[in-house]
Amino acid sequence: MTSRDVDSVSAGSPSAAPPAAGGVLSPQFRWTSIGMCLLITLAAFEALAVTTIMPAVSRELDGAALYAFAFAGPLAVSVVGMVSAGAWADRGNPRTALVASVALFTVGLLVAGTAPTMWLFVVGRLIHGLGGGALTVVLYVIVARVYPPRLHPRIFAGFAAAWVIPSLIGPFIAGVLAETVGWRWVFLGVVGLTALAMLMVVPVMRGVLHAPAEPAPFRPARVLWAVLLATAVLALTLAAEARGPVQWIVPVLAAALAAFAIRPLVPSGTLLARRGLPSVILMRALVAGTFFASEVYVPLIMVTRYGLSPAVAGLALTAAGLTWSGASWVQGHFPGITNRTAARLGALGLTIALSALIATAAWHLNPVVAVVAWAFAGGGMGILYPRLGVLTLEYSTADDQGFNSSGLSIADATGSAVTLAATAIVFAALREAGAGWPFVGAFAVSAVLCALAWVIGPRILHR
Repeated sequence: MTSRDVDSVSAGSPSAAPPAAGGVLSPQFRWTSIGMCLLITLAAFEALAVTTIMPAVSRELDGAALYAFAFAGPLAVSVVGMVSAGAWADRGNPRTALVASVALFTVGLLVAGTAPTMWLFVVGRLIHGLGGGALTVVLYVIVARVYPPRLHPRIFAGFAAAWVIPSLIGPFIAGVLAETVGWRWVFLGVVGLTALAMLMVVPVMRGVLHAPAEPAPFRPARVLWAVLLATAVLALTLAAEARGPVQWIVPVLAAALAAFAIRPLVPSGTLLARRGLPSVILMRALVAGTFFASEVYVPLIMVTRYGLSPAVAGLALTAAGLTWSGASWVQGHFPGITNRTAARLGALGLTIALSALIATAAWHLNPVVAVVAWAFAGGGMGILYPRLGVLTLEYSTADDQGFNSSGLSIADATGSAVTLAATAIVFAALREAGAGWPFVGAFAVSAVLCALAWVIGPRILHR
């Protein structure tokens, strides 16, 4: 993920990158590469672990009312982190932006891991989300300034690989920790490893990272738009637990404000689904919202309705991680899978998964159905998700590559957060209906977005 202000991601600072002999693990890059990949791994583990243990956290802290907000809130504020970190890195030394983002990331983990109440836990998640959004942007800036262009594909491949192991074993490990030493160590245990990663990265970068010779102009308007967008999404999510007219009036107003605020942050025509790049960005928001909003409820239904342990419930996330990784590899190695085919296969995988999840919630089917269903969702995302990133770069020039990449990341986070808010509203409204109806409603909201993805899919390509 990048930010529009991170011009260095696309243009870079070639003079800042030292001449390289060897690869990303050569002596001059070794500890920087390992440290950055470790940071990505820890962020990936934490993201997957939280989804696994949230039923236990909600139960212990009596936080059912803030369940969805604990996911949507960090996504919303991450947009502010992305834009702010990009502006900071372009105007100063990205090493200081890295330290600040990791500091926020760590403070968020500490607050969440020691929180006595659900509200304080959510505050920790918000701080963590702000730092996490900034961290990803800063790492991309560091790649552009430290590594020569020929090594960029290799270090980005390392970033992608850093997600694989957490997706395979992270949910299970988080579940085991929650059942043994307690869920708090899922957060507190990451703090020490984060400090270790920083000890690898910061000293090595001291001699190669400098402030740009001509700092980019500061664009406070972009940060303000990001803050306005995050505020709208947070209000949308908090309205889920309101009662009476407020429960429906506030979301409508907040959604309108979010649509207004996101327009300057994404390519023109995105909300109108214009052909080409705008529809690519919108498609990313739709499939991200469909997948990540549904994923939040998969462990919850397995724990609350079937009485399964967090470790067993995490198997669904592991299954999706396996199929996501496998499908990503397949789409990258078989040219016969065209962009149009990838769009259809991605929507098909999500459709199969949501249909099975709705049936499982409505008729109390065997939980194995939910695990298999979510594997289909991971496969669909693995086919489509990388293609949307590739298409974004294909439709971009050197002048707008950073802005378009930023728009893709912002659409990703916003689409997920808004869908989470919508599912929370429906879930809360159907809670008194009992049985599996709240889950049916939540999955049905995601199914609506999935249906829109079928409609938008053909528009990601020019005529």
